[in-house]
Amino acid sequence: MTVTTEPHGTEPAAAFTELYGTAPEGIWAAPGRVNLIGEYTDFNDGFVLPLALPHTARAAVSRRTDGRLRLHSSDVPGGVVSLRVDELAPHSGHGWAAYPAGVLWALREAGHPVTGADIALTSTVPTGAGLSSSAALEVVTALALNDLFELGLSAVELAVLAQRAENDFVGVPCGIMDQMASACCTDGHALHLDTRDLTPCQVPFDLAARGLTLLVVDTRVKHALGDGAYAQRRAACEEGARLLSLPALRDLPHDGLDTALTTLARSGADESVIRCVRHVVGENRRVEQVVALLDAGDVRSAGPLLDEGHRSLRDDLRVSCPELDLAVATAQKAGALGARMTGGGFGGSAIVLVEEAAADAVATAVTEEFAAAGHASPGIFAAVPSAGARRLG
Repeated sequence: MTVTTEPHGTEPAAAFTELYGTAPEGIWAAPGRVNLIGEYTDFNDGFVLPLALPHTARAAVSRRTDGRLRLHSSDVPGGVVSLRVDELAPHSGHGWAAYPAGVLWALREAGHPVTGADIALTSTVPTGAGLSSSAALEVVTALALNDLFELGLSAVELAVLAQRAENDFVGVPCGIMDQMASACCTDGHALHLDTRDLTPCQVPFDLAARGLTLLVVDTRVKHALGDGAYAQRRAACEEGARLLSLPALRDLPHDGLDTALTTLARSGADESVIRCVRHVVGENRRVEQVVALLDAGDVRSAGPLLDEGHRSLRDDLRVSCPELDLAVATAQKAGALGARMTGGGFGGSAIVLVEEAAADAVATAVTEEFAAAGHASPGIFAAVPSAGARRLG
């Protein structure tokens, strides 16, 4: 098979004009992301290393002054969702529309004078694939409203507001990584983010120059982080920090991990808490190790750290699934430098670091193994480090 890189989507401006009877004031885009390393660390004040994808959510938007928000997505069956901005309330449903509606709610809760909008959305970010399709919707909405209402908010501030929309309005207890990646990533770089101070550090990540490819394998197993399993892992991490008298697990150094695990076991901590602590502390260290390798230009040596990360997510955090494990094991057997699941898990996607010359062979091996196991054919494409949220016109 031939690995693809560039997604294709519909044009939101034409849809906007057809829906609302006039041209939009502007068009914006915000990307999905894939996380190279650093899973379940962001809500522990830890470290992450995502990169933006060429896949984007795009929004054609105009202001309204009558207190009404109208939303339409060309990717979801159904007509225009019409809401009153002064009646927006957390956990009030609205399906997919809760993500952009939650952003407007969060902006108003923060005191920003947003009086309504007409929005037409389209997206090439696969949904349920662990590639942050929801964060892309949130960030593109936040950026458009920021520009149109001249709010003067920075990319980091927009990411924080978008996270609040997902946490408090939609009800998913995600960390900040997805929104920061969508808002702040730059072309040709991975984003080394300390989620405690939110200072973005751009790390050059030009795989093509080194003859490498990063494949994304979408297993087609849809995940839904609002179903409770994600929240359970977060609660276990917070319980571990509490039992260790730490502000967050980020504050436990790797060389203190064994002692901490012994302390937790003696205190009668649940096994799931112990496993979560072991994963988070190890994962923070893996992020730092991968960043050091990228800084040294030695990307290939990051492969074993991806493998190690997958084992931890599978065995300690227990957020993998048979399809993810098959994708990773097949890629490794076919000659990949490293592979692991990416994102929240319970389905979604895996990433595979591979020599460019071997990318098609590895992709074919994974596809054939999925067919032999009776799984749906996976979607496979190359992750090209791309630009973060921006205005298109």
